[in-house]
Amino acid sequence: MKIAIVCYPTFGGSGVVATELGLALSKRGHEIHFITYKQPVRLDQLSSSVHFHEVHVPEYPLFHYQPYELALSSKLVNMVKLHGIEVLHVHYAIPHAYAGYMAKKMLEEEGIYLPMVTTLHGTDITLVGRHPFYKPAVNFSINNSDFVTSVSKSLKDDTLDFFNITKEIEVIPNFIDISKYDRKSFTDCQREMMASKDEKIITHISNFRRVKRIDDVIRIFFEIQKKIKARLMMVGEGPEKERAEDMVEELGIEDKVLFLGESHEIDKILSFSDLFLLPSERESFGLSALEAMVNGVPVISTNSGGLPEVNIQGVSGYMSDVGNVEEMAANGISILENEATLQTFKHNAYEAAQRFDIKEIVPKYEALYEKALKLA
Repeated sequence: MKIAIVCYPTFGGSGVVATELGLALSKRGHEIHFITYKQPVRLDQLSSSVHFHEVHVPEYPLFHYQPYELALSSKLVNMVKLHGIEVLHVHYAIPHAYAGYMAKKMLEEEGIYLPMVTTLHGTDITLVGRHPFYKPAVNFSINNSDFVTSVSKSLKDDTLDFFNITKEIEVIPNFIDISKYDRKSFTDCQREMMASKDEKIITHISNFRRVKRIDDVIRIFFEIQKKIKARLMMVGEGPEKERAEDMVEELGIEDKVLFLGESHEIDKILSFSDLFLLPSERESFGLSALEAMVNGVPVISTNSGGLPEVNIQGVSGYMSDVGNVEEMAANGISILENEATLQTFKHNAYEAAQRFDIKEIVPKYEALYEKALKLA
């Protein structure tokens, strides 16, 4: 099949999943065309079966905000006609499914039918989509997709609660390519760049938005480091980073916290980590938790959104109510204070991640594409 994938090309979970999906599909014999405004961060290989087409948005003084949706829909039309693309898979209802629908209609004017699969990832539903300015567009985009998937049952339930959806939504969870993870490939001397041998490494990775409750990450670590010699790795960039840096300074733990920014060495950082903190207000799935688990890192998280579908209570880590910093810190200490307990949780986390191996998930998308092709 010739498949176009539209996604955000950033460090966020949806872009990572879309890119990994496209690469996996190309290895299974499909021709993949990524169409977005810059090359996705995880797309480090282009070949005869993997292509990238950049969407250019021309500057025009009439527009206060440049119309990306118009540029994207036009680019989709041109690429479908040029490359004979058979299926369109968009990640996020808005703006991507909205632009995809416009492309479909333009192509139908020329007798070309392009089936569209829309995958819901979370922000398009739980944050942006609930705003009254955007809700009608989200509702329209979902209902006018040919097939709709969500990355967790929790997100599916939220979508059905928030919107008037007439389409069936199939749950296809996020995934991870376990074959890419080799925790033995990094050396101890690389670990010593992050912490000393007698320090535990605790990690948080996110886009530092308010929903991630970065304050809680700092507070949890502050309580843990009172009992356990540890350092905290804060990976990512976002609007809450400066506040987090100020908070670390106020608590007097600057020497125990490293802010690493957006990193291309996530796997190396996680391979040396002993505990992962994800106290989010809400996670549609929790891909960063899964990435931690496949690296053998137990997870302390909230029980919100899709996290209970990923993190197994008392097995791969622990879950608590949103804001319950004391319990999350106590659970972290209980894992870290005994080496045998820590090793058990590390093993369990890795084993729990196997459920989401890409080999189990990609065939589900292929089956959906086959159904879409039959609509043409």
